[in-house]
Amino acid sequence: MRLVTFQRLNNSGAFDESAPVMPLFGIGAPMREQESRGGLFSFFGEEVGILSRDGTRVLPIAETGISYPDMNALIAGHIPEEMEVLRSAAEAFEIPPADAEYAETEAEQADREGFSSLFVGSDVKILSPIPVPLQDVICLGLNYTEHAEEAAAYAKEAFTSKDRYPVYFAKRVNRSPADGDPVPAYADLVDSLDYEAELAVIIGKDVKGISPEEVPGCIFGYTILNDFSARNLQTRHTQWYLGKSLDGYTPMGPCIVTADEFSFPPRLRISSRVNGELRQDSTTDMLIFGIDHIISDLSRAMTLKAGTIISTGTPKGVGMGFDPPKFLHAGDTVTCEIEGIGTLTNPICD
Repeated sequence: MRLVTFQRLNNSGAFDESAPVMPLFGIGAPMREQESRGGLFSFFGEEVGILSRDGTRVLPIAETGISYPDMNALIAGHIPEEMEVLRSAAEAFEIPPADAEYAETEAEQADREGFSSLFVGSDVKILSPIPVPLQDVICLGLNYTEHAEEAAAYAKEAFTSKDRYPVYFAKRVNRSPADGDPVPAYADLVDSLDYEAELAVIIGKDVKGISPEEVPGCIFGYTILNDFSARNLQTRHTQWYLGKSLDGYTPMGPCIVTADEFSFPPRLRISSRVNGELRQDSTTDMLIFGIDHIISDLSRAMTLKAGTIISTGTPKGVGMGFDPPKFLHAGDTVTCEIEGIGTLTNPICD
């Protein structure tokens, strides 16, 4: 199942301010822009929906009788029975392809036509699946062998790791850009803007002290994250935090694919292209430290809250890995792709 955060558009293509705004857990006043209740944020007119497999249509989850104000609330508050309702709705919402081996029954057609189809681009804009994460994103550095080698070749002192232990760092996210949103170049501050295609894992329940074997049961789903990096800021400081955390440097999307869609651990093709040129091309089973190790290891020391985003690292082929480096500039376009999830494309703007 593919879950998205979206905003409705009016006839002129602008955000529809008359669109419904969901109250927090059905209690109290609706959430308005940058107004919070209990630490949860929901921006004006944002809704949660199910994305069709072809990426063209959205079904608001409210049509299934399940109501959450935003993706964070759904992740933290869902129960298994609700997820089953959503999965059934997602299946009924799909239009069989023209070359399908079986014909849609009248009952199946009636179920599908009972839902409102909102079309991406004309009726709704897809946002980042979690536009405002509740906490910093937890990231893995140097978690693909060949990327660790290219990073060390670029700046050995800044990119060193101890092979026995993962490299963890945090990435602050004020608001996450969506697929298609521009990413600022910060030309007056950044002279070495780089891209990193990554598989991000979303935790589905609060966990502490879990074993590697328990990890699959705590994962809500997966999305694509482009870990944009200002290499000059990253290498200037002992810590990477500043060079990773500029506003707009954490686009995610196009959706969250729920964990039940993949075997564990997921073995997915991951790639990136800049202006159409293939830069990164690998698979997620090449991680040095796997998802089970990462989550278990982190949970030994800290509580991982529902909605926590863990970005698992990037393969070789980033801009700093070329000789000479191939950094990004205003006018460039970066596309990250992960098999079974989709593509995340962001132009670089002034």
